[in-house]
Amino acid sequence: MAPDPILTAAAMRAAEQAAFDAGVYPYELMERAGAAAAQIIWRAGHRRDALILCGPGNNGGDGFVIARILRELGVPVRVASLGDSRTESAQRARTLWDGPVEPLADAAPAAQLVDALFGTGLTRGLDAAVADRLGELVAHASHSYAIDLPSGVGTDDGRLLSAVPKFDVTIALGAFKPAHLLQPAASLMGKLVRADIGLAMPQDMHVLAAPQLRAPVAAAHKYSRGLVGVVGGLMPGAAALAATAAAYSGAGMVRRYDASPCESGPHAIVHQQIEDVTVLSDALSDPRLAAVLVGPGLGREDGAQVRLDAVLSCGRPLVLDADALTLLAGRASTHVPAGSILTPHEGEFVRLFGDLPGSKIDRALAGARMTRSVVVYKGADSVIAAPDGRVAVAGGASTWLSTAGTGDVLAGLAAGRLAVTGDPFRAACEAVWLHGEAARRAGPAFVADDLLAALPAAIGSRL
Repeated sequence: MAPDPILTAAAMRAAEQAAFDAGVYPYELMERAGAAAAQIIWRAGHRRDALILCGPGNNGGDGFVIARILRELGVPVRVASLGDSRTESAQRARTLWDGPVEPLADAAPAAQLVDALFGTGLTRGLDAAVADRLGELVAHASHSYAIDLPSGVGTDDGRLLSAVPKFDVTIALGAFKPAHLLQPAASLMGKLVRADIGLAMPQDMHVLAAPQLRAPVAAAHKYSRGLVGVVGGLMPGAAALAATAAAYSGAGMVRRYDASPCESGPHAIVHQQIEDVTVLSDALSDPRLAAVLVGPGLGREDGAQVRLDAVLSCGRPLVLDADALTLLAGRASTHVPAGSILTPHEGEFVRLFGDLPGSKIDRALAGARMTRSVVVYKGADSVIAAPDGRVAVAGGASTWLSTAGTGDVLAGLAAGRLAVTGDPFRAACEAVWLHGEAARRAGPAFVADDLLAALPAAIGSRL
């Protein structure tokens, strides 16, 4: 099954126009959208009384279709609007609703509140009085639904253009939009549901989907499954977390190359203390190395830079994280080997690439193209971007991941999956999903070590 697509406002308009050019009448698309949303609301709220808020554009037209269909299903429905409908399709939908239409300012609350005021393409915030009224009605409802997007949200970047209440359910029409996954808007969406309205959708940008992993074949051995090298420095704890995650990831063998003695980590991980950079370069020349990770525990002193340079010139597929990214600040586009995986958080991203314009997706893509590598722009809304334009967005990450060491675990997973698959974008996507699933299984109040314990079950769930 193809992953759920994500479309910007412009891409969504293009998909709709392609349908119109193929002979689909614009109002037919509105009927599909309204009918699909009405069924979702009906299944959730059944015959609880509903108030539908309709705006002047096509999102409001969807609302009138929803109102008509819910009433046909036996739901007590009232409609409130901001004024006259302005588009041809919205006007037709309003005509087919033969019930009363109240002014928004006068509407009484209902058990179910449906926000169909403004959807995709909003460029400015709601008037303060309208935003306040929407917030009041949502607060009084036991079930609240946003049609396509909550009113007041920037479609392509997830900005809050005005005050936006938190909804129980957001029904994405046709495709998810960037705002469904990007913060701060994503935290106000509640449960996300996509309503298929029969449009052909491009798949270059999509919601991160659960991977389908493969168990080792009968003839597998430790080197055929992938040898991972983890280059650390003087701080062994972070390197131990990363190496252990790589060992659990499906790779056949993990070697650590640290600048200091280390007893931590599973005995299955081969540890070599290597201080001399010439010896390190020789170790990294092993043709069996399928991926090399550098950054966790590397440090930032002069010796760390020398060790990083040895990794950058080793010719192996690379994962660059943590201190490696800081040491590369301002020179990533010239020093990062093409085909690497970079895993920056917000601060590291800005140090690497500067304060780039656009949404988080735009910035991630720009970084990927500058380095000709895959960028995992981490956060509550992690964006995985490839230089060829592919993007996956992971929403809904556990807030408990905001603790020390969890990024080291992610980097280790990325290195392990890179060793297994040989595909940087696929490896990064698999790593981010497994990281999130391990966090879900670990429950609340975990530390990074707990993620390691949850990884076997997370990986096993996808075999």
